[in-house]
Amino acid sequence: MAELFLLLQLLVLILVANGAPILAYKLLPNVGACPVDLGTRFFDGRPLLGESKTIRGLISSLVCTVILAPILGLDISVGIVISAGAMLGDLLSSFAKRRLGLHASDRALVLDQVPESLIPILFVYEYVDLSIIDTIILVSAFVVLELVLSPILFRLNIRRRPY
Repeated sequence: MAELFLLLQLLVLILVANGAPILAYKLLPNVGACPVDLGTRFFDGRPLLGESKTIRGLISSLVCTVILAPILGLDISVGIVISAGAMLGDLLSSFAKRRLGLHASDRALVLDQVPESLIPILFVYEYVDLSIIDTIILVSAFVVLELVLSPILFRLNIRRRPY
């Protein structure tokens, strides 16, 4: 099992990687608002990802984790990989939600949290020497924190929805 401090460092990076797009939307609503999927529809007629997945979100996640990683005592490459994994997980989640007929604003417990926390952990799993227990702890902590923080961020007018 990895040391607790490393798990906290990784958890903070994952939270920032996933939270940066929300803050970027709030602070820069018109900058980089181009959807990643460019409005493409899948063969089922539904959006591939949806308009809420933007270039702004991808870039903000990357910039914030790259800046934060060395502040936390981690290599910049860990920040890059965590961001890439979190954003890949978020995009895969959105793709799955669209296939299920859910809109960007629809809540999908587990599907909204697990891919965007599990994938970045798997991307750095061997590099930072994590165990399966570490992975379970990190994903569980992310899910709990996301469920607790989302309503708070909504009340602070940072999130558009309380989940």
